Amino acid sequence: MPASPSDLRADDILALARLSTRPGAVRAMLGWLTRRTGGPAVLVGDTGRVLAGPEGERDPAVARATADAVAELRRRGAPSAVLGGAEGRPVHLIALDTDPRTYLAVVGPDDPHCGTLLADAARTLALCWRLEQAERARRRIESAEGHSREAVLHLLMVGSVPAAQRIAGALRPALPGVIQVYVIECPQPRRREIARRIDREAGGGAWIVPCPVRPNHVIALVPPETGPPGRTGPADATDPATGTEASTGADASTVTGPAPTTAPTDGTHPAAETHPATGTHPAAETHPATGTHPAAETHPATGTHPATETHPATGTHPATETHPATGTHPADGTAPTTPATPATPAAVRAPADGTAPATPAAVGGGPPRPPHVSLDRLIVRLVPESRVGVSERVALRDTPTAYEQAIHALAVARNAPERRAAFGGDLDVTVLAGPAGYRWASELLAPCLRYAPARRADPGPQELLGTLSSWLSFGGAASRHLKIHRNTLAARVRHLDELLGVPVSRSLAAQSAAWLALRLYTAPQAAAALAQAPPEPTVTLEAVLGTPAAGTWARAQLRPLEQAGPATGLETVRTWLRADARLPAAAAALGISLPGARKRLTRAEDALGRSLLTAPSAKYELWLAMRALGSL
Repeated sequence: MPASPSDLRADDILALARLSTRPGAVRAMLGWLTRRTGGPAVLVGDTGRVLAGPEGERDPAVARATADAVAELRRRGAPSAVLGGAEGRPVHLIALDTDPRTYLAVVGPDDPHCGTLLADAARTLALCWRLEQAERARRRIESAEGHSREAVLHLLMVGSVPAAQRIAGALRPALPGVIQVYVIECPQPRRREIARRIDREAGGGAWIVPCPVRPNHVIALVPPETGPPGRTGPADATDPATGTEASTGADASTVTGPAPTTAPTDGTHPAAETHPATGTHPAAETHPATGTHPAAETHPATGTHPATETHPATGTHPATETHPATGTHPADGTAPTTPATPATPAAVRAPADGTAPATPAAVGGGPPRPPHVSLDRLIVRLVPESRVGVSERVALRDTPTAYEQAIHALAVARNAPERRAAFGGDLDVTVLAGPAGYRWASELLAPCLRYAPARRADPGPQELLGTLSSWLSFGGAASRHLKIHRNTLAARVRHLDELLGVPVSRSLAAQSAAWLALRLYTAPQAAAALAQAPPEPTVTLEAVLGTPAAGTWARAQLRPLEQAGPATGLETVRTWLRADARLPAAAAALGISLPGARKRLTRAEDALGRSLLTAPSAKYELWLAMRALGSL
């Protein structure tokens, strides 16, 4: 018994419903309609342009026929019609419920009475088309926001803090005045998942950017106060707002560097600033959800006020504890037992007990952070393949330094059992230079600073210095950082060779000198130091590195390698630096295989707590240190 028309219609509707749940539903449904009706089915826009069709090449004759039919239907003002096309083939048209208006067209179907089928298909197609259009719009918005966030990070990296703050203020969240930089190395498909979790744990206050240079890195600028409570910075860091020692837990690898400056970039005192959105002083604001002042709120887990809570490990109030650097025990004031020399890198100290104070429920939905888990530990638990490097607390203007710190910590985290590490060194190379050093830096960069481009489209002095800085940090990957073609990057580097008179494109010695000159030239105290510099003859790099301060700095840089023993000693690194940091040449000079040389340098990375083989690399500091001590 043949199927009734109602049964056939039900089967058609069921087939369309099933196709609507597939990826690429619109194309799949148009392909099904083409086979079902015997004529090509397409979606046509209000202007007559074919927007979508079945898989395969589009037929120009079909495009002409549907364009003419749409123009005629619009002239008539009808929602549907069967019209003769330009080549005599009938065109069945029906308007979809979309904005802007879209039409379903079938050209020359075998069944001239397919109006009911097209009407049923039009309803499902309209829904699927709107969904696909919404998804395309979401992706465009996401891409635009991603590029805007990347631009903010780029502005911070080149020192344009006010411009970065203006853009970030429009995009939200506003950039915090004090940050920690997290660099997460993870599988590229999981970058979005990690970014969402960081944003949730930071209460929406983190600035998260997929790395424009490395597709498997996520960069997060996290306000310390919204990071894991009790573990937001170095164990011996100072509170950026008060200058007093910050109470920290022992969850993540700790750092030993000095507390950076945190003065605001606009010259105002932090106590006098008002909130950019409300115009009120932070001390007077109430919580947006509870309406209470933060000072009056109680802890969501314990029901007690934070000021009265005691440390979960010691039972004492944090305010009564003393810092480990003072030599007193947090609980009873007695001197702690001196631990044995750890086997971990000199710049990283392993977790003491893996705990931190309990954290409140996560902000922004989703499961809360488990108690006693810091943000970096949470990330490596969430994505076991990931590695996390964390910087010190720094002022926003020091974002480039914090990024380098996080990269160095990441180099240690790759080989650490915990798969995470916090930076534990000192990147402040300006301590080795007196006023004469700043004069030397100014003289070295002077040809570039005085350069006047011959054409308006050519890069000017500041753009050339930005190119030099990016190239020294990322090498060939600087083209992705600067958004320029690799040939353009190579041409600019050759131009810098000519301007500076040193082969920065191929000599590690020239690169190290240029790196030091850029650090000194961009230091906040550079202008004052130049004003104090005596009128001396031309200063040389040897004179800059020959001061007692430079010797002290150099010995501190190399001490971890000396203490690590011959397996990761100075000789391997010295040979590598003499080979202009080229691994094949270093392996040949050492008489070992290429993997063997790489393994030795990886052990040196662990000993130093710094990155050598991955940019940004510590090779410039090590070259300068060995040159200062006359051992290169």
